[in-house]
Amino acid sequence: MKRTAQVTLLILTGLGLLHTALFTDLYLRYVKEGLRPLLIISGALLLVLGLAHAAFDRTRSTAEEDHGHGHDHSSAPRIAWLLFLPALSLLFYAPPALGAYTASHAGSEAVKKQKGFAALPATSPLPMTLTDFTTRVQQDKELAIKGRSVEMTGFATPVRGGGWDLTRIIFTCCAADAQTVKVHMYGTPAPPANTWLAVTGTWHTQGALGTRTAAAALDVHATRDIAQPVNAFTDDLPLTPS
Repeated sequence: MKRTAQVTLLILTGLGLLHTALFTDLYLRYVKEGLRPLLIISGALLLVLGLAHAAFDRTRSTAEEDHGHGHDHSSAPRIAWLLFLPALSLLFYAPPALGAYTASHAGSEAVKKQKGFAALPATSPLPMTLTDFTTRVQQDKELAIKGRSVEMTGFATPVRGGGWDLTRIIFTCCAADAQTVKVHMYGTPAPPANTWLAVTGTWHTQGALGTRTAAAALDVHATRDIAQPVNAFTDDLPLTPS
């Protein structure tokens, strides 16, 4: 890889980061929203560094030609050309987000122990996150979730052997540390993998409610397709594009 190609790679990578972080929401497929400023700064630094190197090389090349030494002896291993693939993908084809394939090969995140629970509002169906639902089912000794109609959102993950889970993938920082939370669905056929849904139902009776034996599962009463929310990689109530 010649020096010119190395400089081009820096510029393309910087442009790709700036394009993804400034003009699209695609960066949310890979990192949390709070890291956006760092992506913008990184992209700007790479772009400035690439342009500075290009200007320096042009000046040096002109000086060497004046002295009869206009040759570029810089090189790198041929495999380094593969670095252009991720740089170009940021500009022209963003890699897909994590989804059902990843979730199907991961266990559900263990819920943290909670000491007390606030009273649930009387809203019906009650909007809940998958984590809140699981925590209530397995830890709430008051059994406040018993008989309550709840609504949860997530994407469909088929289960081997039949059935499906409503799933959310949660980023602590980025896709590399992603964790999965799932609630098993009963009473309705499995939708296509990665379909985003709002699901309404009641707790599926299995195990002793309020203990660790209780299943994180729902008897489905209704489903409706929804667009993937902006905060797809959190387990929060969904945000829709403004």
